Amino acid sequence: MGSTMISKKIGVIGCGVISGIYFQNLTEFETVKVVACADLNPIAAQAVVDKYPYITAMSTEELLGDPSIEIILNLTQPEFHFEVMKAGIAAGKHVYGEKPLSVSFDDSQEILRLANEADVRVGCAPDTFLGAGIQTCRELIDSGAIGQPIGATAFFTTPGHEKWHPAPEFYYRIGGGPMLDMGPYYLTALVNLMGPAKSVSGSARITYPQRTITNAGPKNGTKIDVEIPTHITGTVDFTNGAVATVMTSFDVWGARLPFIEIYGTEGSLSVPNPNNFGDTVQILTSEKGEWINVPYSRPFSENSRGLGVADMASSIAAGEPHRASGVLASHVLEILHAFGKSSDTGTRVELTTTCERPEPLPSDSLVFRK
Repeated sequence: MGSTMISKKIGVIGCGVISGIYFQNLTEFETVKVVACADLNPIAAQAVVDKYPYITAMSTEELLGDPSIEIILNLTQPEFHFEVMKAGIAAGKHVYGEKPLSVSFDDSQEILRLANEADVRVGCAPDTFLGAGIQTCRELIDSGAIGQPIGATAFFTTPGHEKWHPAPEFYYRIGGGPMLDMGPYYLTALVNLMGPAKSVSGSARITYPQRTITNAGPKNGTKIDVEIPTHITGTVDFTNGAVATVMTSFDVWGARLPFIEIYGTEGSLSVPNPNNFGDTVQILTSEKGEWINVPYSRPFSENSRGLGVADMASSIAAGEPHRASGVLASHVLEILHAFGKSSDTGTRVELTTTCERPEPLPSDSLVFRK
């Protein structure tokens, strides 16, 4: 794709912590151009303009009403995801949001319904599964390098975000917690690698009813009442027959667990941290019987957040499906909620949604770059 490409104009709503890497990376992609931003805190929006003078700070209403803006990038906190997505669709815009697509699974289905009626696209993070690490793993699985996948493990553990995040309260409210916060990375990676899931069994608990902010910021010492489970574990049955063991926790001081491993009939695959785009890929096959490093077969090994938006813009122009889709995000969201639902009811939860595995990102996708 050359300089004649017409970039899709993006308006960003939400200029908090995560927005920094988006603004930085979206200047690098040929398929998109950020032209406006909005935030409830005008100081945050002005800080973006100070760094990127070609971006205009607007109110949310002004941004939504600008006919030149084609894609709304929603980087607000999870509790506002549904409201902003819905407003973007009502304004006739394509919408792409940070994960999760919405706090409520039912709301995610409503977003898809409204977008379908308005004939606009819905996209959603994470897009880390489009990075070099997981895309290389996808190629290995699709080539039969480990045979037929029969199982997987996925683990995320931390003692809590209050130790580093300047305003961690939302992690412990409805819409937060380790499963909705970090689960999207792990389950999106698993669905990309093995296909959709069909049922979930889980258990969950709140270990500490109250947390104390201990980072060095102005909220140090502030108490947080915990509203959601902070240690969740269970199993996921996939349509292809594979069974995964999953654990996400804000209550673990230390662990020696892999991020993700895929087990096949002919070998095993060590999948890198799904919160990153790169990291080491390793494979052990029945022939060699030892772990070996696998070179990347795909681009984007650095932090490329925003790649999903760039792919969506390119796919809109080409009339093709985009990869970090709303359908994928809604299916993953149903899986995430199913752990808690299973824990509450003491029963296995049969899922009501499914999705296609996203197409692999082409090896020449560096054409997205300027």
